[in-house]
Amino acid sequence: MLTIHATPGLAVAVDGERVLAVGPAEELAAAYPQARVRRWAGTLGPGRLHQGPLPDAPSARERVHALLRAGATAAHPAHLADPELRAAAHRVGLAGLDRPPVLAVGARADLAVFAADGGCLATVLAGRLVHRRA
Repeated sequence: MLTIHATPGLAVAVDGERVLAVGPAEELAAAYPQARVRRWAGTLGPGRLHQGPLPDAPSARERVHALLRAGATAAHPAHLADPELRAAAHRVGLAGLDRPPVLAVGARADLAVFAADGGCLATVLAGRLVHRRA
């Protein structure tokens, strides 16, 4: 599904799991009138790379979800060595990377939207909205 994630300063058009275009929201909406538009009140950018151990939680799934709530779209592979954590990360699409994700045309659509207070409003992994703050 073609989706535009738009904030006041920037928008990203996503087709499937890839970034189709990056630019001002008005330009992308005009270029892709058939797209579903999700408007966010925050700052849009690439997701974060989590480099430390995953947060403590009762299950591997909840440990991975804590990263999504923080805007992480990738974790350093060394911290996903445990088979349960690796499986939970794989199921949701959390990437194992040793470098920060990029937000560029053709790249995997891993992005996040952050509020002025630094809290994560939304996390998108491979084009799928996996976290949204109420």
